[in-house]
Amino acid sequence: MGTKSLCLLLASVLVAYYVYTPVPETIEERWKLMLINAGFRSVAHVAEFAEWLGLVHYMEVLMMITSIEYTAPISDENVTVTDTKFNNVPVRLYVPRKQSSGLKRAVIYIHGGGWCVGGSAMEPYDLLSRWTANELNAVVISVEYRLAPMHHFPVQFEDVYAVVKFFLQTSVLARYGVDPDRVCVSGDSAGGNLAAAVAQQLLDDPEVKAKLKIQALLYPALQTLDLDLPSYKENENKPILPKSLMVRFWSEYFTTDVSLKEAMASNRHVPAESSHLFRFVNWSNLLPEKFKKDHVYASPIYGSSKLGKKYPGFLDPRAAPLLADDTKLFGLPVTYVLTCQHDVLRDDGIMYVSRLRKVGIEVIHDHIEDAIHGALMFITSPTDLALGHRVANKYIEWLNVNL
Repeated sequence: MGTKSLCLLLASVLVAYYVYTPVPETIEERWKLMLINAGFRSVAHVAEFAEWLGLVHYMEVLMMITSIEYTAPISDENVTVTDTKFNNVPVRLYVPRKQSSGLKRAVIYIHGGGWCVGGSAMEPYDLLSRWTANELNAVVISVEYRLAPMHHFPVQFEDVYAVVKFFLQTSVLARYGVDPDRVCVSGDSAGGNLAAAVAQQLLDDPEVKAKLKIQALLYPALQTLDLDLPSYKENENKPILPKSLMVRFWSEYFTTDVSLKEAMASNRHVPAESSHLFRFVNWSNLLPEKFKKDHVYASPIYGSSKLGKKYPGFLDPRAAPLLADDTKLFGLPVTYVLTCQHDVLRDDGIMYVSRLRKVGIEVIHDHIEDAIHGALMFITSPTDLALGHRVANKYIEWLNVNL
């Protein structure tokens, strides 16, 4: 074989390796999604190589995507946009210019990114917040919480909680002309995790007088115990969030100690003394039959008690809202949960729907059969997908009707 032929063959193999990803036939714009995913995979491999060489931490490389997507707080004819701080935590504030006869609605939005990457100033999040503010004539507060690995749990939770608690003060709501009975907390992925945890915590806070009207959880991460759910198995290598990356996000949320990541990857991280918590994530009881398929529930294999004692955060409901006892779920607001079929986190959201309905909370579950994780990130050129716009429209329409 000639040199040119060999180079062509190698190039073809590399392109096929990076670009081709098994994508279900039902998903729109399959080849565009493959190309987008190839970009993500390329960055991930660069991150792995750079970390292996000891140059930078893995997440620092992934933060390049956040930096590239940064957009300045530019106001337009519909919305005034400013970067400010609430209770010393940075937020991006969107205030609609449209005049209204009464008080406005408000949405506190928490971005995703595995507690390690992402930001409120990323172009997709900025655009989503602008749309929300304009369509609902609502004040939107997008929270810029601190990230791992520089900061571990509970810092992210505490930042978000500080913002929500500050905003729910009577004087602050009045300053922005917001109706205290029409406030929502919302977030996607890790942001959905933080939104759910904050909503639970508010129920036990006597200092907070205003109550959330609704919460919206978009493909949220909600439990740390069982990382071998049917959704993890079925979507282990699907775009945009393979199981290996989700395991890394979870472990980095608590520590840079690789022993936790390794234990989570083998699903042997929960100590036997915490076995009582598995009843909250037993998918054989909590998933509808259509999501169980041919999967067979297996009893958990317990790990070392050292990890649980060293990093108790992964057993804390503030990090894993599905671990909250039923008594801690009473009083939660009307809840919107959006899940995606081709997503490792699918079953987290579905199990929370079951748990909330069991205790009498009104839940609207919007399951998207042809969706992948992170759909809301794909609403800006050149990585916009019809799916992203469809999911964004569903979310905003639900807010408009229920807030």
